[in-house]
Amino acid sequence: MKNGLQKFGKFLSAMVMPNIGAFIAWGFITALFIADGWLPNERLATIQPYMLYYLIPVLIAGQGGYMVGGDRGRVMGAIAVAGTIAGVGGTEGQPMLLGAMVMGPLAGWCIKKFDQFMETRMPAGFEMLINNFSVGIFGMVLAILGFYGIGPAMTAILAVLSAGVDVLVNHGLLPLVAIFIEPAKVLFLNNAINHGIFTPIGTEQALETGRSIMYMLEADPGPGLGVLLAYWAFAKDKATKQSAPGAVIIHFFGGIHEIYFPYVLMNPIVIIAPIVGNMVAIFWFTIMKCGLVSPAAPGSIIAFLSMTPKDKMWQTIVGVLLATVVSFLIAAPIIKFTDKGKNLEEAQDQVAANKAKAKGTALAAGAGIADPSLVKKIIFACDAGMGSSAMGATKFRNRIKELRPDITVTNTSVDNIPADCDIAVVQEMLIDRAEKSAPQAEIVSIGNFLSDPALDVLFEKITSDPVSAVTESVAMDAAAEEAADAPAEPKPAVMHASGIKVGQAPVSKEEAIRAAGELLVAEGCVEPPYVDAMLDREKVFTTYMGMGIAIPHGTSEAKAQVKKTGITLVQYPEGVDFGDEKANLVFGIAGVGDEHLDMIQKIVQALENPEELEKMKTTDDVNWILEKLS
Repeated sequence: MKNGLQKFGKFLSAMVMPNIGAFIAWGFITALFIADGWLPNERLATIQPYMLYYLIPVLIAGQGGYMVGGDRGRVMGAIAVAGTIAGVGGTEGQPMLLGAMVMGPLAGWCIKKFDQFMETRMPAGFEMLINNFSVGIFGMVLAILGFYGIGPAMTAILAVLSAGVDVLVNHGLLPLVAIFIEPAKVLFLNNAINHGIFTPIGTEQALETGRSIMYMLEADPGPGLGVLLAYWAFAKDKATKQSAPGAVIIHFFGGIHEIYFPYVLMNPIVIIAPIVGNMVAIFWFTIMKCGLVSPAAPGSIIAFLSMTPKDKMWQTIVGVLLATVVSFLIAAPIIKFTDKGKNLEEAQDQVAANKAKAKGTALAAGAGIADPSLVKKIIFACDAGMGSSAMGATKFRNRIKELRPDITVTNTSVDNIPADCDIAVVQEMLIDRAEKSAPQAEIVSIGNFLSDPALDVLFEKITSDPVSAVTESVAMDAAAEEAADAPAEPKPAVMHASGIKVGQAPVSKEEAIRAAGELLVAEGCVEPPYVDAMLDREKVFTTYMGMGIAIPHGTSEAKAQVKKTGITLVQYPEGVDFGDEKANLVFGIAGVGDEHLDMIQKIVQALENPEELEKMKTTDDVNWILEKLS
């Protein structure tokens, strides 16, 4: 259930997050120009309802349609939500943010299914006609559905949710939601909670009163700030103590709350501090009738105060200070008397181990294989199915191809393991998702995809009796020779000299990942938000592959940010700490389809030549690196 909630929450927030700029623009117009704003202007204030009722829902629905159905899904989502908006009366009804979150993905799914149906049935010469009319016709049908069904249904749901919030507020129970908010945040559900749940409810309240406390519940930087200050003052581990000041700046002024989550996970009892701190702040905000005019994103003190009405500025500042002080006072003695000197890396390892506990323990590699000769397909699966799993599959395929040419070894995302998979190789923290995706397969649990003992056991097991594969290998060799005679279509280069940096000084893991991601942006491969998704993925599980190589890449939800396939490389001769290991070569990966797999094959080949691998870690010859990887 936890993974289901995480996936659902990520999906909701992924529709809203790319459009936060529109919320900010709407929030500034509201804060500045409404009658009791900072610079009242009746004419400029008329912009606000058009953005809230039309622009923002269309953007959200378009993004949701795109996530499911691509560019055609984007258009379908925008058409469909227009009917939903009209169904509730446009600016006379309620903002259809929840309606957009329903109609966008539904429209994308419809057009995706239609396109799949037409793949083998499309008559030549009618492609443009059918493609355009299908979007128009299906869009019209969904718009009508939205007008008569989805719009009124979302209005009823919003009314119930708003009534529930009113009950909590009127009975003084709203502070209790902190008991659920703070633990959910440290499980990286912060964006899902804020933008998938609180933002739609808060928008409805802000429409009526000009502000909403719902925008403050998750975004308040005070509770996390108190925890970080306590670690700064009382942590026993020197590295943790030294890292806290930087984390304070990133959290409080940068608005990246995820920076304090590992500090809580180092000593889980510390979660009491932000819970109580947030409860006190919410109680204060409630009695002072505080609220923000728009979502504070990111949750920095700058954004928080920017969205604060001018008549509630000092009350909001006091609320943040209360949350900070209370959180600090509770966290300080807990850290001082229970801290055993555990550092951040140890905490991350412990988290990974805890996440590996699903229904039970994964089978030891090869233990469940009654007859190794019957194994025909091995799938390496990671979260996005793009980088680490592709490299692991390539290396293992090369390892067994002489002895077991009858086995197909490929990779995919953990949620899309095919039904004919015999063995699924996944990292420990993905076991439960793999079991759900492929209940028929044996699950092999590993720590990393390149040099894990479980892979050695699996290799020994499936190659122990290769005789049964001999008859098939002759036919496969003939097919391979026939395929080799066919001219190969040239594939676009995915790595260029401009995307390689050598001789870089040691930095933190996060800085190294960001450097590789920023190179992808500079190469025109991804949109800037993809870099944050690379960091998000690293927080869940490491992209360190072993042998001095890391291949950070975005989450599966960030694939929409990929413009074209590309791979970048940042070389650190002295190494960058990835847990207990050092990475000298940090490859940034962004893939469209399987265009990046050839390059991953080259990287794996370099791994198999120790001399070239060691040279690649220290050479300043960019052209030599590019030659070896091209």
